[in-house]
Amino acid sequence: MESELVSSSDSRTWTTEQNKLFENALAVHDRETPNRWQDIAKAVGGTSVNEVKRWYEILQRDIELIESDKIPIPKYRTSSESKL
Repeated sequence: MESELVSSSDSRTWTTEQNKLFENALAVHDRETPNRWQDIAKAVGGTSVNEVKRWYEILQRDIELIESDKIPIPKYRTSSESKL
């Protein structure tokens, strides 16, 4: 099964900074916010409302895949391992 993780194949369309702005805007503009998608697109900059909605749908699918154990959580090195 091929994943559509935002951090992988689609990262070419948005910069790391835009991704962070998107995440922050999602935290600020919840489902009850009037004009939510317009506000998020404005916060990200250089994106359309449709693109922001598409990005959100991809993020939701990724979360569902991760939570259903279809995508393994990466094994990060601990700080003691990185000193070796």
